[in-house]
Amino acid sequence: MPKDKPAPEDSLPDDRFLNRELSWLEFNRRVLEQAADADVRVLERAKFLAITSNNLDEFVMVRVGSLKLQATRNSGVTDPSGMTVSEQLAAVAACTHQMVERQYTIFREQVAASLEAAGIVRVDLRDTTTEHRRAAEDKFRHDFLPVITPQIVSQHRPFPLLQGLAMYLCVSLESEGGVTAVQDAAAGASPASHASQEKPSDAPEGPDFAIIPMGKVFPRMVSLPSPRGYSYVLSEDLIKYHVGELFPGRKVRGVAAFRVVRNADVELREDEAADLMVGMEDLLEGRRMSRVVRLEFTRDASDEIVGFLSEKMELVSDDLYRIAGPLDLTYLFGLHGLEGFDSLRDDPWPAQRHAAIDPQQSVFESIAAGDILMVHPYESFDPVVRLIEEAAGDPDVLSIKQALYRTSKRSPIVAALMRAAEAGKYVSAIVELKARFDEARNIEWAREMEQAGVQVIYGVRGLKTHAKICLIVRREETGINRYVHFGTGNYNEVTAKTYSDISLLTCQEEMGADASSFFNAVTGASQPQPMHHLHAAPLTLRNKILDLIDGERARSRQGQKAEIVAKMNALVDTEVIDALYAASMDGVKIRLNIRGVCCLRPGVKGLSETIRVVSIIDRYLEHARIFSFRHGGDWQLFISSADWMPRNLNRRVELLTPILDVRCRDKLQDILATYFKDDVSAWRMQPEGNSIPTVPKGAGYRCQAKLQAVAVRRAADAAVGGRNPFASYAR
Repeated sequence: MPKDKPAPEDSLPDDRFLNRELSWLEFNRRVLEQAADADVRVLERAKFLAITSNNLDEFVMVRVGSLKLQATRNSGVTDPSGMTVSEQLAAVAACTHQMVERQYTIFREQVAASLEAAGIVRVDLRDTTTEHRRAAEDKFRHDFLPVITPQIVSQHRPFPLLQGLAMYLCVSLESEGGVTAVQDAAAGASPASHASQEKPSDAPEGPDFAIIPMGKVFPRMVSLPSPRGYSYVLSEDLIKYHVGELFPGRKVRGVAAFRVVRNADVELREDEAADLMVGMEDLLEGRRMSRVVRLEFTRDASDEIVGFLSEKMELVSDDLYRIAGPLDLTYLFGLHGLEGFDSLRDDPWPAQRHAAIDPQQSVFESIAAGDILMVHPYESFDPVVRLIEEAAGDPDVLSIKQALYRTSKRSPIVAALMRAAEAGKYVSAIVELKARFDEARNIEWAREMEQAGVQVIYGVRGLKTHAKICLIVRREETGINRYVHFGTGNYNEVTAKTYSDISLLTCQEEMGADASSFFNAVTGASQPQPMHHLHAAPLTLRNKILDLIDGERARSRQGQKAEIVAKMNALVDTEVIDALYAASMDGVKIRLNIRGVCCLRPGVKGLSETIRVVSIIDRYLEHARIFSFRHGGDWQLFISSADWMPRNLNRRVELLTPILDVRCRDKLQDILATYFKDDVSAWRMQPEGNSIPTVPKGAGYRCQAKLQAVAVRRAADAAVGGRNPFASYAR
């Protein structure tokens, strides 16, 4: 089949790409609107506020931090959308300030009011009952006062290193020379040196400032007596109310809570790090001391407090956020978990067992009977954990090889790998030390596994190993067989309950051989060998995707039906986007389900008229990457660890896995179809980059509810001996 190349760039409009940062903020806006939806139960709305708060923290740490670094190097560089770094920073700041204002309007006027009506009350100690104040005072004196250590930080003293995302109080105090002199003497300064720093007698005395770190020992929510429901005061409000007791003999001018966000876009220079483990520890230390890129403070902060803090941290106005409510709404995760308020949360959707996996049977036997495709969290992730745990204790298992990007705090999978190594099995683990924000945990796991005898490999120099794969080699009567798990999500049994992902379990010979070749290339730094079915980034995955897109384009030009259906988390890569534009201009029908960032403009006349982009925002985080190509009627389906982004295709070790079993392929095709039927939780992307919610038709079609219902029906059929494990999702 002749291969047609995408249209030359000069034939495509210059404004065909959307800005990545603004597209991400648009995604977070969609999540935020869940908190404003009156049809969503109130504790779920509180959870969505917490999610958007956490999302925004990470965005500022990584993306804004990166832009600020770029601005110091070469601010004249433009991104694919044509925006300079300074233009991006200004647009992002304006959008972020608007988002925070919207966030707190929803919190104050809708969520907090609804929580209070339901009996969950945040107490204001300035306006509450005597009983509450007495209880709060008792907790302050017994639990807080013995621990708190205020630090004076006037203009003459060094400013402390503040921990990113931690809560602090800043207190302004009337200047008192006598107290200052005593504290200077205690710090080792001579009276003469103190006198030399004194202002002229006619200069006005400015305030002293004190920083009170909240630390991690205090609970964010302090429970108070409540005749019904749950009453609480935030720990920073409790300390603020009693702050005068921390400064006896001093006059408090003002006090405000604040927190800082530091730049987390600190990358390891692997060419300069002889020891990767030491290099990663240095990176974490560098992140702790990196530049502050955002300062949040409560609405009651005085101008002198804000001026002092912003001057010490060298911040500009765009970096300052005056918050009309409590800082750091991630504390609402704690409210979501309160016992006794089930009616305020979503009804539970228990994970179902897969019809092809008998809990009384070895997982190896189930896989040997045929490929198994699971959709999480509707179908339980437990079989993946069971597979590795069984392998650890099975005397016939010779080796286990696994790539670990993110794991849970008490990972049963890591524990199983260590047991397997201690039992004498050959166990290899590719541990990605550079997994952002999980570096410290992965360093800890790596050391523990090495001590247990696991062969730990720290990935490939210059790349992040993001592939989700586990290979188990087992001696059986028929010889040596290989069992493989491929996934779109991490080996984290906790997030597997809230992330929507796909798993494939197989023992097909060629898939096992490909898995062995993959591990040999990554762990042995050997020349990669051609694989039968798998495609890996940064070697062949990009070209495979482009070939599949171009194949549909060529068929369309020949008058055949041509179609691409894809689901992913982000679409950023300009080469892939241009290939999709070229395919659209040649009549290929393209449906994309993209959770987050999308730099492609859909529905533009003469460019992307056949491209439709939707996003699903619901109770579970959409995380699966599924790609489907009509291929002349012989549909080709794939799952992948990779989004269509430059970092995934160029700078990470990723996998694209074909679904070869016909029944699994049909099931995956049905799953994919459900995402384009949704008219309850779906947002339709517009050419300008904004998204609008779909309008339900009748009772509406909610894809996540449909996926759960089918999983329940399949499990019930299997429980009574029914043989319908591949019932359609799409109906």
